[in-house]
Amino acid sequence: MSAKEKGKAADADLRTNEKKWSKPLIEAGYTVFPTVIIENQRQLGLDAVDVNILMHLASKWWKAEGKPYPSKGTIAQAMNLDPRTVQRRIAALEKAGYVHREERRETPTGSKTNIYHLDGLIAAAKPFAEEKIADIAERVAINKAKAARKGAPKPKLTLVATEED
Repeated sequence: MSAKEKGKAADADLRTNEKKWSKPLIEAGYTVFPTVIIENQRQLGLDAVDVNILMHLASKWWKAEGKPYPSKGTIAQAMNLDPRTVQRRIAALEKAGYVHREERRETPTGSKTNIYHLDGLIAAAKPFAEEKIADIAERVAINKAKAARKGAPKPKLTLVATEED
């Protein structure tokens, strides 16, 4: 796919999202987050607060090479939680191997916000994504086979003589 074709596809997706969410909401910003993480949050051991924190981290991750670095206070305020709760939950996500915090210490002024790496979450969710991709491919193959049968000539029924005849 050429760059021009990709641009047209992205424009079509944007218009579709504007139709779903409204132009002002999309213009104000939106976040790409893998559906497979939401669909498999229980299997990944994530609860609603964990997913919400991950969504906040993802909303601040604009480029692959530039990892997110929101403050725990900013996340806590948006979620109406105590910053200490967010800190504990991020520590639990780190212990589970989903998040890696990179501290940015500065002395004598203190610290900047942590940088968050989500490589562990990505690795943990990949098997679910691969399974879903395989399921989708299987459904596509089944649908193609059904469509091919619809266009094929129907078998002719013939009478078979039995011993009773």
